[in-house]
Amino acid sequence: MSSNILMPRIMEIGGGSIARLADVLAALIAKRPLIITDPMMVQLGYLERLEQLLQNAGIDYGVFSETVPEPTEASIRAGVDMMQQGTDQGAYDSLIALGGGSPIDSAKAIGVLGHFGGDIRDFKFPNSAAQVGLPLIAIPTTAGTGSEMTRFTIITDDTVGEKMLCPGIGFMPAAAIIDYELTMSVPARVTADTGIDALTHAIEAYVSKKANAFSDHNALAAMRLIGPNLRTVYSEPDNRAAREDMMLGATLAGLAFSSASVALVHGMSRPIGAAFHVPHGMSNAMLLPAVTRFSLSSATARYATCARTIGVATGNDDDETANQKLLAELESLNTELQVPRPRDYGIDENEYFGLLDTMAEQALGSGSPGNNPRVPSHSELVDLYREIW
Repeated sequence: MSSNILMPRIMEIGGGSIARLADVLAALIAKRPLIITDPMMVQLGYLERLEQLLQNAGIDYGVFSETVPEPTEASIRAGVDMMQQGTDQGAYDSLIALGGGSPIDSAKAIGVLGHFGGDIRDFKFPNSAAQVGLPLIAIPTTAGTGSEMTRFTIITDDTVGEKMLCPGIGFMPAAAIIDYELTMSVPARVTADTGIDALTHAIEAYVSKKANAFSDHNALAAMRLIGPNLRTVYSEPDNRAAREDMMLGATLAGLAFSSASVALVHGMSRPIGAAFHVPHGMSNAMLLPAVTRFSLSSATARYATCARTIGVATGNDDDETANQKLLAELESLNTELQVPRPRDYGIDENEYFGLLDTMAEQALGSGSPGNNPRVPSHSELVDLYREIW
């Protein structure tokens, strides 16, 4: 059976690689990019650094800096309008996404809608953006989402409160600049949430029903990097070696799930984020131990390999022992990295339990639970949502 593999055709990886931006634009024959970012990147001075690189190279550009966490269709419309207007010197011929997963996901959607037209719901799974549009250069500033390596974007339809999974080659960046130095100032909470997100990507890609030789290789490589370093970057934010390993691990995890897809954790996570504005990585972390426990019996050997690869089990442990160590590790990570349960996040209990059926329907509708080793029923999804409360 063949596997459809997509990845950026240009990757610059390593400390200081952001300095290669002008060369990447030249390789893509892109002369007038629109930068897509958020207010935090402006505040931290990262946008100014990017602008200086473009100005030094004599490149005309525009800036849309109003993307929001957990992007919605409404939040990207202004970016689409700006992209379609162009500059005084002509139309934009490329995009640069600077920031975490939300600016990158926003840039993907802005690029597709600005170039092809339509509404983002037109590209919701099982539909897709099946054609290549304007080239996008993704520059992640967190080690977690892997969005710089994937054919997916996640946008919320704010009219119905549904997080939509939108796939397709049109959402795949043409280039990625993976500069771990951009993560050095990321606060502990974001470091934890995005780090567990990356771990979830690697595990889900490895146990996915769509796993293949290519995704397996990258998922295992990601786990080897993330396992020993996740706690370190949380407790020692200035540890450059750990930051570098986490950044590469997150990128490899993104490459893995782009070709194997994510599974039940992500399917259940999106409705929590849409309804209660929980950051994506945090809602994944809330779910990961319970979903893993639910799924173990259907992929015993694969989960045991995950445990050994991240370093919490040894080759002398049988699969059952390794899996119990994996569960203990996931629970321990959530405790040490201070991941709250939904009840501790400030979510209203009546509202949460009143939306259980809706969240279960949206999770199933996303398609991701169908990739899980154990595919849940609607009632089992409701039970899992109750369990994590």
